[in-house]
Amino acid sequence: MTILKNETLKKYLIILANVLLAGFILAILAAGGLVAYYVSSAPALTEEALTATTSSKIYDKDGALIADLGAEKRSNASIQEIPTDLVNAIVAIEDQRFFNHRGVDVIRIVGAFLNNLTSSNLQGGSTLDQQFIKLTYFSTSSDDQTIKRKIQEAWLAMQLERRNTKQEILTYYVNKVYMSNGNYGMKTAASAYYGKELKDLSIAQAALLAGMPQAPNQYDPYTQPEAAQARRDIVLSEMLEEKYISQEQYDVAVATPVTDGLQPLKNTAAYPLYMDNYLKEVIEEVEEKTGYNLLTTGMDVYTNVDTAAQQQLWNIYNTDEFVYYPDNIFQVASTVVDVSNGRVVAQLGARNQATNVSFGVNQAVETNRDFGSTMKPITDYAPALKNGVYTSTADTIVDGPYNYPGTTTPVYNYGKGGYGAMTLKGAIQYSRNIPAIKALEATGLDKALEYLNSIGIDYPELLYSNAISSNTTVSDQKYGASSEKMAAAYAVFANGGTYYKPQYVNKVVFTDSTTMEFAPEGSQVLSPEISYMMTDMLKSVLTYGTGSNAAVSGVPLAGKSGTSNYADEEVASILASNAAANSSSVVAPDHNFVGYSTKYAMAVWTGYTNRTTPILDSGNLVATDVFRSMMAYLNPVETATDWQMPSGLYRYGSYLYLANAQRRYNAGNTSVTTSQTTTIVEEESTEEEATEPLEETTEEEELPTE
Repeated sequence: MTILKNETLKKYLIILANVLLAGFILAILAAGGLVAYYVSSAPALTEEALTATTSSKIYDKDGALIADLGAEKRSNASIQEIPTDLVNAIVAIEDQRFFNHRGVDVIRIVGAFLNNLTSSNLQGGSTLDQQFIKLTYFSTSSDDQTIKRKIQEAWLAMQLERRNTKQEILTYYVNKVYMSNGNYGMKTAASAYYGKELKDLSIAQAALLAGMPQAPNQYDPYTQPEAAQARRDIVLSEMLEEKYISQEQYDVAVATPVTDGLQPLKNTAAYPLYMDNYLKEVIEEVEEKTGYNLLTTGMDVYTNVDTAAQQQLWNIYNTDEFVYYPDNIFQVASTVVDVSNGRVVAQLGARNQATNVSFGVNQAVETNRDFGSTMKPITDYAPALKNGVYTSTADTIVDGPYNYPGTTTPVYNYGKGGYGAMTLKGAIQYSRNIPAIKALEATGLDKALEYLNSIGIDYPELLYSNAISSNTTVSDQKYGASSEKMAAAYAVFANGGTYYKPQYVNKVVFTDSTTMEFAPEGSQVLSPEISYMMTDMLKSVLTYGTGSNAAVSGVPLAGKSGTSNYADEEVASILASNAAANSSSVVAPDHNFVGYSTKYAMAVWTGYTNRTTPILDSGNLVATDVFRSMMAYLNPVETATDWQMPSGLYRYGSYLYLANAQRRYNAGNTSVTTSQTTTIVEEESTEEEATEPLEETTEEEELPTE
């Protein structure tokens, strides 16, 4: 009996083993069949594709051509023109086993895998051949990183090695890569940057060029010299490690300034200068959405830019016809969006821009400057209304002595004093700091941050000081505010509560006629009632309050001014070194205005590139002047429209009430929601606002008893 059981078990085990073996064989065969199928559908490896000059055409919102990028700056090098130092630099930084593999490097793949398991510094396993194939045929989009694409990439890389010599492959690469500032190929870059042929480059210069292709704009020695030098030095270190250069050569090269030998760039851009900042964002959005870099992949890109509006913004910045500027280095950055869909119709990051640098820093999307009190509507009052903390623009907050929650640090208004019990409308209108922070405290930091996140603004942690400031504790562009973010945030109030992510591109057509279209991405974040309440309060800022200089006669507008401030020690230093500052009523690093009509929202930042150079009285009105000039152009009086009050609200006097609110108000509209009763400030003051320094605290206490 036992023998029979053992025989039966043995029989079953044999059957199971045969099944598993068959499954394994089938899997191998299936995989082989799949690989064969993917290989059969791979693009053709042609000389035309490998050497093609890339040209991408960019169109405005009306389909008019505004730029042809790619073909204007390109000079191809022959094999004989590429010096050994440049070859060594490229191989050292991109593919140290280039001369030892046949397109795909198993050792490199395994090494990268093991490194990525044990280190936070991720390494790629692609060879130089694969990088070139990807540059020529495929995208970097995460959606495109499929097994099919990887198999095709590897196959084409191996076929490239069979078809061409190592020297020829390197030549393809040297001539194909984008090198910033509209330059394609390293020969072109050597001529543009150093006025040299490739053979005449120093080791330091060759190392810089070799290191640029992975992130050409980031490593641009003209606009990003520190990052460029750091990248160059990494290349030099790898060259030393691989024994391509001696210790003495290394020491000389790393001691050489990255700017050594750089020639003034010549402006040969095939597009108007006023389009440069906008096109930079187009390039980034195209790569984000498609995985392709339009500078290295030919395509037709249809954007949302209004060419006439963009040129008008340029004229406002760079002529004396519209705005008085205190000097030529005073700076402005702004973004204009269509409130109905989030499409960016105009954007400009600076005045008096350099004519010889392409796609440099665009301050309009940078978050490194403070938007001050323009944060109050979106950080404090809109979240408070959304979460039911207040149900009327007549609700009151006591503007009196108060500390940052959880601290003994007092909050100050402009002029230090308080107005007593104020309505929400009055608090916004006169930009009072204490009511703003109280509103944030009553709402809660978590709820406020939740709302900010819903409109595209984030912080590493939200502080109570962010009630009146966009400063952050972490220096990262994804945190804080920019003109782009602020225009989109205020557009929510303008359109009835829908947030649209700012959008530069609406359609891309590739060379094979494949088309990708991008619809506006909208989400309802506020009710129409709360949006209208915010608009009603922000309209009073232009009628009676701190933003009256932004008003355009006959055009309904709403908005908010904002001024940042220096720390006490900074003020002391500025006053000691700047005589004019001692007689100025304004000494601030940033002044802003964010506002909107029923059609467009616009955010304006003003200040100096050097933050320690202060805005004085002569520059205090520039932000509102720029806003007014642009909005007058965009909103002709004869076509201007006003907002219509939703049915869920009712008006009594100058205040709005939610129709379904539990709280009711007396006919005099002087009831207060606090335990103190004082005279409510009415709409007549014109006192300016001032923000207070950031306080590094996130502690919460109970709501203040007033």
